[in-house]
Amino acid sequence: MALLEIKDIYVAYGGIQALQGVSIHVDKGEIVTIIGANGAGKSSLLNAISAMVPYHRGEVVYQGQRLPDKPHQVVGQGIIQVPEGRQVFANLNVEENLHIGAFLRRDKAGIEEDLEHVYTRFPRLKERRQQFAGSLSGGEQQMLVIGRGLMARPGVLLLDEPSLGLAPMLVAEIFSIVRDINAEGTTLLLVEQNAKKALAVADRAYVLETGKILREGSGLELLQDPSVQEAYLGTKRRE
Repeated sequence: MALLEIKDIYVAYGGIQALQGVSIHVDKGEIVTIIGANGAGKSSLLNAISAMVPYHRGEVVYQGQRLPDKPHQVVGQGIIQVPEGRQVFANLNVEENLHIGAFLRRDKAGIEEDLEHVYTRFPRLKERRQQFAGSLSGGEQQMLVIGRGLMARPGVLLLDEPSLGLAPMLVAEIFSIVRDINAEGTTLLLVEQNAKKALAVADRAYVLETGKILREGSGLELLQDPSVQEAYLGTKRRE
């Protein structure tokens, strides 16, 4: 049984279909990547899983049970989304932002243990623990929102465009962090426009285009697929 299954999901905004019969699955311990162009429906898929947008057909199943339709209930089940755009609480300090990630937890000792683990993973956050989150650099804010997600002890961590707007050196660091988090046992569903980096870290991957899954396979298979290379990696086919 898959850990997380999205079965025949349809999402619409007004008369526009954002997702049309999308089905994917994520197994425990995997990194699964969704690639696609702008407007393909990638963020809509994550938002449907998180109950941030309603779906009018299909279902989302986690550990064999259909997920509830309220975002806080989905979080309570262990599905944690790190949103696109580094959405920090700008007027709160770093440590307050991290504690917000654990707002549904009551295990005080475990929360403090996980806080120290996040600080070990992201030493810059520890250095800036009393600094307002809005004053951090883009890379530091991305580390903060990932750390905040980890504070919830996710069963599945949904990452939405974690490299967006970052300098190349920071992009490499973020994907190294993604690998490390997965190696520690966290299952990841990653939406990302940097297809080359995303496929390189993925166990499996899907290509989403205009609301439909066009291809699926291992990260390596799609990385070597000529049509994927031409459409998403900037590589021209040989005649």
